Amino acid sequence: MQTILLKAKLHQARVTHAVLEYEGSCAIDGDLLDMAGLHEYEQIQIYNIENGNRFTTYIIRGEPGSGIISVNGAAAHLADVGDRVIICAYANYSESERQQHKPALIYLAEKNHVSHTSNAIPVQVA
Repeated sequence: MQTILLKAKLHQARVTHAVLEYEGSCAIDGDLLDMAGLHEYEQIQIYNIENGNRFTTYIIRGEPGSGIISVNGAAAHLADVGDRVIICAYANYSESERQQHKPALIYLAEKNHVSHTSNAIPVQVA
């Protein structure tokens, strides 16, 4: 049996560009991709904290060190420059892989600089 689990997350990234007249996809700073273990053309989910929009697209590699998060094509209607978004990738894991799996959690601050990383989300309390 396979289970779909969170592979990696870029938490509270800031959209730096929204380019309607583009083929599509989301350009992400190459350094952030490498840190999170994400790959060009990999499917991602984007959750817009500002307006609640949620959409699926794929990654294209952005300039390393630039902090770029560019929402392109039709998705540019769903996010504005300055919006905070959560970018997630998921993968299928076997039962033995699931038991050992730790997602790459990258938390971002101003200009999409990394504030800290983790591999576990704290238990939510009531």
